[in-house]
Amino acid sequence: MTIYNLVPVILSSVHNLLDENLVGEESGLGIKWLNSFLQLQVLLAAAVCTKAGKAIVSRQFVEMTRTRIEGLLAAFPKLMNTGKQHTFVETESVRYVYQPMEKLYMVLITTKNSNILEDLETLRLFSRVIPEYCRALEENEISEHCFDLIFAFDEIVALGYRENVNLAQIRTFTEMDSHEEKVFRAVREEMRRKAKELQQARRDAERQGKKAPGFGGFGSSTVSGGSTTSMITETIIETDKPKVAPAPARPSGPSKALKLGAKGKEVDNFVDKLKSEGENIISSNMGKRTSEATKVHAPPINMESVHMKIEEKITLTCGRDGGLQNMELHGMIMLRISDDKFGRIRLHVENEDKKGVQLQTHPNVDKKLFTAESLIGLKNPEKSFPVNSDVGVLKWRLQTTEESFIPLTINCWPSESGNGCDVNIEYELQEDNLELNDVVITIPLPSGVGAPVIGEIDGEYRHDSRRNTLEWCLPVIDAKNKSGSLEFSIAGQPNDFFPVQVSFISKKNYCNIQVTKVTQVDGNSPVRFSTETTFLVDKYEIL
Repeated sequence: MTIYNLVPVILSSVHNLLDENLVGEESGLGIKWLNSFLQLQVLLAAAVCTKAGKAIVSRQFVEMTRTRIEGLLAAFPKLMNTGKQHTFVETESVRYVYQPMEKLYMVLITTKNSNILEDLETLRLFSRVIPEYCRALEENEISEHCFDLIFAFDEIVALGYRENVNLAQIRTFTEMDSHEEKVFRAVREEMRRKAKELQQARRDAERQGKKAPGFGGFGSSTVSGGSTTSMITETIIETDKPKVAPAPARPSGPSKALKLGAKGKEVDNFVDKLKSEGENIISSNMGKRTSEATKVHAPPINMESVHMKIEEKITLTCGRDGGLQNMELHGMIMLRISDDKFGRIRLHVENEDKKGVQLQTHPNVDKKLFTAESLIGLKNPEKSFPVNSDVGVLKWRLQTTEESFIPLTINCWPSESGNGCDVNIEYELQEDNLELNDVVITIPLPSGVGAPVIGEIDGEYRHDSRRNTLEWCLPVIDAKNKSGSLEFSIAGQPNDFFPVQVSFISKKNYCNIQVTKVTQVDGNSPVRFSTETTFLVDKYEIL
């Protein structure tokens, strides 16, 4: 039987002995049982309080009334000797193990027979947890993230004893990252993509006056293409539309099933109960980022029967003192034909690149025709391109260490000051023809030092206290807004602010390779086509 299984047995025995008012030898036995219980329960409570002993957050690990814990914390400041540096004080019944945190105290209340060395180690872990959830060590910030702190405290201590966990494990346990949820989301996104493709196929068929293609079912059962497409698209795409939530109805019976994402509702219900009891609760946005909450998905592109997707990905590594260590860019043109009558076509490519990219065509593409006339066509003109499938017809690669090729330069200048570091970081767009959207420059921060003090800034910023990063967010960087800067101060050393990472997306490609015209092989008549261009980051670091 483990120690955790012994605790209910001890509690039950103690209550039985006290309720029956035993005397004599049995009374002595009851006292021994009670002493054993006190020895088992080492850590009684963990709390964050003010210098005056006012409790802000307190988590009790034994049965203890609110009046009792408030009385213990109120008596705590009066027990400390002024002018002497200690890490604990004792009374006749309990021991206070504490650590000052600016205007607050992190306090552990233990029994007097606990191991003081283990208590100090546990106290250090509690003190490191608080900056993970609170940007500043202030009363309002602690109150705002009280539930996050309580959940983290429960991961550190169970039944009075410290669990064998570290800070990273606590973060993982509290976030409850679910692999099943990731799989579900990936499957749902794939279903939405397929549904949009089916809907587009139906629209193309209606536009051309043809009957929508049928989609076979399992076995011998089949359904018409129109009804299948409608059912799938209405079921899946409808979920993207915002809906007005109806008034919550009382459920017919309790449900104990585990639901993904139900944690927020449970917290809200608990807050409502506290408010009904007269508690003053500070409202919180529950950690949601404004940019994520208001982010609207871009409308789908109106795809023609001939559609091309031009995609480029960049991998770049720079030194903090200047110099491009490596830059590699890969691009590709993907061709998709949804109507078989446009299978025999040629693509007119306009290549204005002057950086020396290496081009390579698909093995089935006529390489001589492309070299001589910049036309992409099949070696056998009588054959057709595949229908309803993405075919890579042209790809290119650029690798260089030339600094002038860097699309967006980032300069980070941390300088030591009396209180830590003053950090100046700036960006400059070197390719004026580019338009970078949703730019995020991520700067790592030292752990356990609180939030940075922001000075001048172009754009917006987000401080992620859990990951110890500062995200500098810029919606657009283009020729009209090609440079900007950010200044902030925080405790730390210059090496703490590297590597700086950059992410962005652009609808203009870097190498200026475009398809300007599509014609049919027979007659050279023009064909309507659509193009989707994307330039994005695979890795972009300043080391």
